[in-house]
Amino acid sequence: MTSLNIRPAAESAYDVVALGEVMLRLDPGSRRVRTARSFDVWEGGGEYNVARGLRRCFGLRGAIVTALADNEIGRLVEDFMLTGGLDTQYVQWVPYDGIGRTVRNGLNFTERGFGARGAVGVSDRGNTAVAQMQPDDVDWDALFSRGVRWLHTGGIFAALSESSADVAEAAMAAARRHGTIVSYDLNFRPSLWKGIGGEERAREVNRRLAQHVDVMIGNEEDFTASLGFEVEGVDENLTDLDTGAFRAMIETASEAYPNFQVIATTLRGVRSASRNDWGAIAWSRKEGFAEATHRADLEIFDRVGGGDSFASGLAYGLMELGSLQEAVEYGAAHGALAMTTPGDTTMVTLAEVAKLAGGGSARVQR
Repeated sequence: MTSLNIRPAAESAYDVVALGEVMLRLDPGSRRVRTARSFDVWEGGGEYNVARGLRRCFGLRGAIVTALADNEIGRLVEDFMLTGGLDTQYVQWVPYDGIGRTVRNGLNFTERGFGARGAVGVSDRGNTAVAQMQPDDVDWDALFSRGVRWLHTGGIFAALSESSADVAEAAMAAARRHGTIVSYDLNFRPSLWKGIGGEERAREVNRRLAQHVDVMIGNEEDFTASLGFEVEGVDENLTDLDTGAFRAMIETASEAYPNFQVIATTLRGVRSASRNDWGAIAWSRKEGFAEATHRADLEIFDRVGGGDSFASGLAYGLMELGSLQEAVEYGAAHGALAMTTPGDTTMVTLAEVAKLAGGGSARVQR
């Protein structure tokens, strides 16, 4: 029994298409942004990371729909995306005005944190090309008529502008018309919503888009901030994560949105920036609840992208493995491994994910 009715790979041009912003991440390594003199450079984006993970770790075929200002920074982001293995033919290239007065590319300065010092992210992404996309910039029916098994987008892209939520809705509605599974990661970011209405506006937008979702993904904060579903008994510091409380919340969400076929949430208890408790639970209408192996006191190198890697592992499991239990185990294992390396995107192999999901250890491989 499978949780989702997914289009066969042989009848599809793509296994996954992602819709979202791809930024340049500037990483000061073990230093702080405010005192750094050099940065490592990566690409990253909440939606993009999922498709890239499905391509590079899990070997599936993917494409990215985004927009970039056509300058050297945009072409650097393109170079990263090509390295990530995604088809870039749906990237919208916007003429650059010379100084970014009308359009620019997004930058994301993120330090990893350590011990008592939490990770810090500073986005510089106003007036970006992707935030100015309009719903008819892409022929969505032409894209999805080629055969797409899975569309992934989320609350980060939806928060970028008034039009980005409309773009997401157009893509999601077209995907469903063509039999494509739609997943959505709520990915609530207070900084993105604070200047445009805060949590109230976030709930308004996300509740509208949620009506087009088959697979809804979030963390302990997302379902409350983005959809208004309270999780009873969880303290404000998110250190005591009772799965029973999340099961109750998921049941409430599934009743409110009968279109949800799968709901999944990561569970992260932050002991310090370097040590987290990490787990996940998932639910489907056909299979009920499944819980991943709980990893207490997991050591973290760079937490950014852990939730995105969970989402890609979950999607792989639902597409290729056939059971919700396997899917949530692969998601949690991929997220745990992705947080052991720098950058937003995965550096993990399918064999490593399969080993950890099956109970393997970190003994040296010779």
